[in-house]
Amino acid sequence: MVVADLHVHTTRSDGSLTLATLPAAARRAGVDVVAVTDHDRTNPALSAPLTTRDGVTVVHGIELRVDAGDQRLDLLGYGVDPTPELEAECDRIQEDRRERGRRIIECVESRLDTELPVEPREGLGRPHVARAIAEVSEYSFDEAFEHFIGDDCPCFVPREVPSFERGRDLLADACGLVGLAHPFRYPDTEAALARCESLDAVERWYPYGYDTDAGLVEGAIERYDLLPTGGSDAHEETLGLAGLDAAAWERVRAAIV
Repeated sequence: MVVADLHVHTTRSDGSLTLATLPAAARRAGVDVVAVTDHDRTNPALSAPLTTRDGVTVVHGIELRVDAGDQRLDLLGYGVDPTPELEAECDRIQEDRRERGRRIIECVESRLDTELPVEPREGLGRPHVARAIAEVSEYSFDEAFEHFIGDDCPCFVPREVPSFERGRDLLADACGLVGLAHPFRYPDTEAALARCESLDAVERWYPYGYDTDAGLVEGAIERYDLLPTGGSDAHEETLGLAGLDAAAWERVRAAIV
């Protein structure tokens, strides 16, 4: 039974939940604990690593994209107590997101010969642009990625992200626990899992991507003495699709506090 969904996005990045609507979504899913892990942003409204909102425990988290050289990875930091260094890096990344968004939007508008109902801003991600494309054209959300803004598509613009080592160190200084997100999303899962040698955790349970050997993750957990984490990677309002049972959450909670 999932009691802790430790991978949830809000409107601070590319999710649809807010901190105000999150508790009701958690209750609908029967979830007691939610980690807010917005992309490359902390949340100033979360005043401590663990807080309670309307009876739901909220973990202050972050999902940080990093460059591991051979591929880009996502790190999850749990129990954030922001440092000036992490905040400065997040500010830099958000400025890069704003400029990247402007370039992507202008490219898509030129190709579609229409104006998109989206503006460059902090927290902007490609899903926002894909939704805007779907709103004003015959292209669906998925087709927007396929034809315009996916990797290697004509309107794709890469982001400038910190190195794996710098991102890990920034999170280690600010968080109680740092882990690798969704290992089967990367082109080279084994190389991604090898990076767990210098991490605390790995996302073991999530609702997609297990079309290869999940034993690879179990092996990494044993080899590097990792804590298994998990969550829905929710961008909409359905929580609890994956996550931790009570015993697994207690181990993570102890590491965070």
